[in-house]
Amino acid sequence: MAWQLLYEVLFLLTAAMVLGAVAARLRQSVIVGYLLAGALAGPNALNLVSTQDTVELMAELGVATLLFTIGLEFSWRDLVRHGRAVLAGGTLQIVLTGSVVFIAARVLGASIMESVAFAAMVPMSSTASVMRILADRAALETPYGRTSMGILLLQDVTILPLTLLVTALAAGGGFATVAMNMGRTLGYGAGVFLAILLVVNFAVPRLMNLRDWSRHRELPIIMAIVLALGSAAGAHAVGIAPAMGAFVAGLLLAQSPFAVQVRADVSPLRTPLVVIFFASVGMLSDPAWVLHNLGWVLLVTGLVLLLKTALTWLILTLMHQPAGMSLATGLCIAQVGEFSFVLANIGRETLLSKDSFRLIVAVTVLSLLATPYMVAAAFPLAGVIERLRRLVKPEGDRAPAVAEEAGTRPEILLVGFGPAGQRVAESLMEAHSEAIMVVDINPRNAAVAERYSLRTLVGNADQSEVLERAGIHRARVVVVTVPDPAASKQIITLCRAMNPDVRVVVRARYHAYRWELQLAGADAVIDEEEQVGRRLAAEVRKTLRESARPENPDHPVPQQG
Repeated sequence: MAWQLLYEVLFLLTAAMVLGAVAARLRQSVIVGYLLAGALAGPNALNLVSTQDTVELMAELGVATLLFTIGLEFSWRDLVRHGRAVLAGGTLQIVLTGSVVFIAARVLGASIMESVAFAAMVPMSSTASVMRILADRAALETPYGRTSMGILLLQDVTILPLTLLVTALAAGGGFATVAMNMGRTLGYGAGVFLAILLVVNFAVPRLMNLRDWSRHRELPIIMAIVLALGSAAGAHAVGIAPAMGAFVAGLLLAQSPFAVQVRADVSPLRTPLVVIFFASVGMLSDPAWVLHNLGWVLLVTGLVLLLKTALTWLILTLMHQPAGMSLATGLCIAQVGEFSFVLANIGRETLLSKDSFRLIVAVTVLSLLATPYMVAAAFPLAGVIERLRRLVKPEGDRAPAVAEEAGTRPEILLVGFGPAGQRVAESLMEAHSEAIMVVDINPRNAAVAERYSLRTLVGNADQSEVLERAGIHRARVVVVTVPDPAASKQIITLCRAMNPDVRVVVRARYHAYRWELQLAGADAVIDEEEQVGRRLAAEVRKTLRESARPENPDHPVPQQG
């Protein structure tokens, strides 16, 4: 039996490796390959992994350990820092999406309990998938990337009460029974939380402070795995989803002084965990059932993607966020994510019928398959929306009054006012404060620029109308600090077309993009990886010079010629 399990794991990982490589070769997300590998290797297709208990166990452990690593990266400070648009907008997105899904499920004949389960599952998006794809596209620090990650962080927290709710409902019974189950689940959950809290606050610090642990780097890694699997096992023992125990352990450990070290230690494990989780989700799909109900599955998947995109776009736009950024955010978080799989597994064969479970798994898999394409389309479609909005409502392009004052002649156009843009401004302000014009699509960044007493224009610099209003025709230098290489190339091309004499200095976050930006027309590309290497070398030289001072007789100072 043990060898059979090993063979099945080997088959699954091999299929994931091959199909992941094929997906990468086709310039698609490797997650697509992992999902297809699970679907093909699972018991409903080629039957390479035929044991149902093995499938369920691998899925449970895969999602538990994956959510542990997600919890490790969670930061309450980052969630609050995203501001009202994320906190209020993300909450409305969950509530409104769940309400619409509940009503639709009831109209289609689902029971109240089953409708509540659907309403809890559909609003949840995939933190692991979106984070991976945005990171691959160097778009995590773009306005829509930051907003998407903020809403995903909020959803991660929301899953805790939703899991307790679905667990209580899954126990069945009337209102009084459900209330009693809810109270019992809350009590057990509080007990698990307290136990994990005690371990994290008392046991972990003492272990991490042991001298032997600093000499044996494998010990902290083992401790992190034991904590993840132990918290999952403890949650399972009291009838709570194991993934929630692991997630809570990650959340609590993330707040400890040792979070950075633990994150660094377990980061190499992220890749196999992602593979196991997404492949296990693929294994639970039933290709034959999907083909037999293909029209219905495609319709539901399309409606879910459309609903979540439209509601996110509407909510963020009503909260005075740029329309293009709001649409891009909606496209990024439109899928049904890994937390939905956790909830579906809790309600399987209790809240959800067999066909309902197959449907939610199929929608999850198809929406995850669509995610790389939707994220890739987010930025271009956002630009289209901004152009259409300006055609319909030109007054929406009006810049702050300070940008339209007579005699304004900006010589330095600073595109993007994140941390990199702020450092540029600080270095130039003493001599050139009156010559700087800041352009940023993010209103929060623009507000920071105004606090610097700099002229500011809220807009997307990849649009000719915005560049024209910012004064591109009068600019001598354009500094592009945005991290997204696709956006940078488009801005460079527009600047060259509108002012052939302007000098363009651009940031390259990764060395691989340097030549692309130069070919796009940049005069100077600041390669972050190259600059970091030079700075590290300078520090090494400084250390070597200090170690060769006269007070060290073994290293006499060489005579200067």
